[in-house]
Amino acid sequence: MSATTVKNYLSLVKFSHTIFAMPFAMIGFFMAVSWAGHPFDWTKLLLVVLCMVFARSAAMAFNRWLDAAFDKKNPRTAMREIPAGVISSGSALWFVIGNAVLFMATTWFINRLCFFLSPVALIVVLGYSYTKRFTALCHLVLGVGLSLAPVGAFLAVTGYFSLLPVLLSVLVLCWVSGFDIIYALQDEEFDRSQALHSIPAWLGKAGGLRFSEALHAVAAVMAISIGVLGGFQWLYWIGCGVFILMLIMQHRLVKPTDLSRVNLAFMTSNGIASIVFAAFAIADMLILKS
Repeated sequence: MSATTVKNYLSLVKFSHTIFAMPFAMIGFFMAVSWAGHPFDWTKLLLVVLCMVFARSAAMAFNRWLDAAFDKKNPRTAMREIPAGVISSGSALWFVIGNAVLFMATTWFINRLCFFLSPVALIVVLGYSYTKRFTALCHLVLGVGLSLAPVGAFLAVTGYFSLLPVLLSVLVLCWVSGFDIIYALQDEEFDRSQALHSIPAWLGKAGGLRFSEALHAVAAVMAISIGVLGGFQWLYWIGCGVFILMLIMQHRLVKPTDLSRVNLAFMTSNGIASIVFAAFAIADMLILKS
């Protein structure tokens, strides 16, 4: 496989967007090590990372495959790999199948619970792509898909559920759903013209932003609740503060009448939020709890 082909597939799945969920999976992993007292295992950490990469690659490629006809009609997305002919529809589908199989195979080497739950995870992350056809709450389904990362990483280490990683998953659900609504503002008119559903197409740009603000307010409450219930110390609260600041900033950047900074709000703000929050939360667990 040539370097150009690899680059095309990385672009197909927006590999750089792994930055959103991966840091929260790492928090879930280290919650299991720090709070549940399980030994650190490099092999298990690698397996968790591989699961994240395979599941997300399958989900993104499936979304691009399923929506190729819509992407071709939308000026904003017409140059994506499948509508532009860079990657064929059939090749993209085989890529989805391959990553789905690799995801399930990887969970087999983690523990039996993760393996038996892996089809459920795939149903959620792949099923999201259909939801825009019948519900404006599609953004929440995307949030559910990414929210599986922290609780899944915790399960990979412990084999059972616990309150803190579940709260972390709720945080991710609200955070991701909120910023996906902001991103969807760009396609409000197109979605309506194609009878596609989204919060902006349903409530308009101003209403969509208010909906997003409400979700991000819940995400902030979850971040604070985790810090209090988990007894975290000052390092966590620095990361939590930056995370909440980034939530506020993206709503300052985007206005119903000015979408010119949507990408700055979407990628930069949320990328910083996830990395900083995870770095300080993990440092708190490893340094201050040791």
